[in-house]
Amino acid sequence: MTQDRLLQMVVSVLLTAGFRVSERFHMRPRSFDLIARDEDTILVIKVVSHIDSVSEEIARDLGRIARYFRGSPMIIGERARDAELERGAVYVRYGIYAISVATLYDSLVEGIPPLIYASPGGLYVNINGEVLRELREKRNLSLGDLGALLGVSRRTISKYECGMGTTLDVALKIEEIFDRGLVQSIDLMRYESLVREKRNGEEKPDEDTPMSFLERIGMKLHTMHRAPFQALIEFSDQTILTGYGSTQKVVKRAALIGNISQVTGMRAMCVLTDYHKQKKIGKTLVIGEERLHTIEDGSELIDMIDK
Repeated sequence: MTQDRLLQMVVSVLLTAGFRVSERFHMRPRSFDLIARDEDTILVIKVVSHIDSVSEEIARDLGRIARYFRGSPMIIGERARDAELERGAVYVRYGIYAISVATLYDSLVEGIPPLIYASPGGLYVNINGEVLRELREKRNLSLGDLGALLGVSRRTISKYECGMGTTLDVALKIEEIFDRGLVQSIDLMRYESLVREKRNGEEKPDEDTPMSFLERIGMKLHTMHRAPFQALIEFSDQTILTGYGSTQKVVKRAALIGNISQVTGMRAMCVLTDYHKQKKIGKTLVIGEERLHTIEDGSELIDMIDK
């Protein structure tokens, strides 16, 4: 399947599930392809044919953007190593969930969350260890007794009860013994990065950004390297997607920045180094860098964007 066809299928699933979907970010290099949002969730999505092509660097950016959006990063693909992604299975790439289009459809449209996760050695499931312990004790079974029934050690049973995953075959045997469903579904919206993030203060802006000025008026700027917006500005509980640079540099990104801001419910601004006034293009504020420096407070900038 071609990359464009795969991306079209992802967009179709998201729209069917009731998500608003941004335009695609075509410029390279890029950490994500789409932003999608429904009433409760923002998804930052990378679409690739082979999930192993997602590098640690891209995964880090994908996770950072999702975190600033208060959303969840996700990789949608077709293959891992030399095999197709299994339907209903979740793979992990540097801490980010990777799934097939079919799994995305099952979860978002049909309301059937995945149960299986891929790990070195095969496919596994998570079982509710606390409930397993309660059922075992209610049956007056020792760790060794249950281990003998399953053909595993008592130590393995103890690990199951502490949250260790197991194979689907073992999980089914456990459910047969207790006549109770114990397999836990995987929440695709839960994200805990496995990629080490830089500590606060280590992230340094590019020298041509108005970072020092923004800090003086109570704002915080986070530079982005593989996104259509070069920065995310935070002020109070507000986020502004920001492009900056020369008119020629920013104009190619301005429409997409505005589109993403509308999908996510955030604000949009483009700061131009060769422009000296301000104007609104749609809901996006276009302002010259010199004009920006006359602003005395972050609230004033928010008001200018909202007018």
